[in-house]
Amino acid sequence: MDLALSKEDRAFAERMREFYTSEIPAELRERMARGEHPTREDVVSTQRTLNDHGLAVPHWPVEWGGQDWTPLQRHLWAEEMTLAHVPSPIVFNTAMIGPVIAQFGSQELKERFLPKTASAEIWWSQGFSEPNAGSDLASLKTTAVRDGDSYLVNGQKTWTTLAQYGDWIFNLVRTDPSAQKQRGISMLLIDMKSPGVAVRPIHLIDGGVEVNEVFFEDVRVPVDNLVGEENKGWTYAKFLLGNERTSNAGVGMIKTRIGRIKRLGGAHLDDPLLRARLTRLEIETTALEMSVLRVLAREASLPKGTPDPTSSVLKLKGSELQQDASELLVDVLGPAALAYREDTEVPDGFAPLPEGAVDALPTYFNWRKASIYAGSNEVQRGIIAKAILKL
Repeated sequence: MDLALSKEDRAFAERMREFYTSEIPAELRERMARGEHPTREDVVSTQRTLNDHGLAVPHWPVEWGGQDWTPLQRHLWAEEMTLAHVPSPIVFNTAMIGPVIAQFGSQELKERFLPKTASAEIWWSQGFSEPNAGSDLASLKTTAVRDGDSYLVNGQKTWTTLAQYGDWIFNLVRTDPSAQKQRGISMLLIDMKSPGVAVRPIHLIDGGVEVNEVFFEDVRVPVDNLVGEENKGWTYAKFLLGNERTSNAGVGMIKTRIGRIKRLGGAHLDDPLLRARLTRLEIETTALEMSVLRVLAREASLPKGTPDPTSSVLKLKGSELQQDASELLVDVLGPAALAYREDTEVPDGFAPLPEGAVDALPTYFNWRKASIYAGSNEVQRGIIAKAILKL
């Protein structure tokens, strides 16, 4: 694969850049550039703007809002979005459940959910991890027992990101407790307003409440909300996690953090050790980006619906570089990184806090999770050893 951008690809990237900087409000992009977090309204309004112009879900089938783009064009679409400081579309919608429904869902499920998923009319949550089933996801205990035309769901999910915003949740449940654990799992779509669903926030070390616990007590779910076939949910989960791990490489996020490090580094970057760390970070990020492009280019040669185990390499290395970048920004800011609340007041006679002080330390703490979610890095090493190295 020739990884140099052609004239056409450069023109495509310029069109994306022009759209993002002209159609997405500058005030919003400036807040994102300072390190502030987008609100729910910021994310939803941005995704609706993208969807109105056919740019929310370019990797989906064309009939459901996708674009007939090359893997490189899809990469440029995402990278230019990040570099322009535009809030990304809801990942649970666009990179997770949307592709699963498009690939495995019934026609009724596609018509019912895909348009609203692309337009952010529905905000999806991910119901996978449980208190005793995180990295060993197949050990999940949440049950769904058939009762006529419904399932009765009981159990608990945890680390459910942004569940406080969720309208629906795609849930892995055990429908056959007698089967080998991977073979007895199904995927259900559950309305989070259903009686018996409760959400409780988990307070994190970065001061936020990004994740939650979700409880299900005799929640009645129509059988029509089953994705694909009963007891085939593990297949759909692997497909979903393959997409998630590719996107979790986070090349654009790392690049924007490198840009901030360079802007804020000043005299600190005269230090040879800091320069060496920054240089290594840039080189390895470039290598990661090339690997992402190779994986995307190989998609067309794989059987439809088959996850590429190489995505585990991207997730593993990407999470490590995200953590390295967040740590380096804190080191460059020094004591200013300790003032990590947006409402921090600067005493009279002191210089204003530099850009980056808003989120440097919270992001450092928050990105500790990058090597755990979407399958811990230890799990990724196991996948790489088995599926790629054949050990």
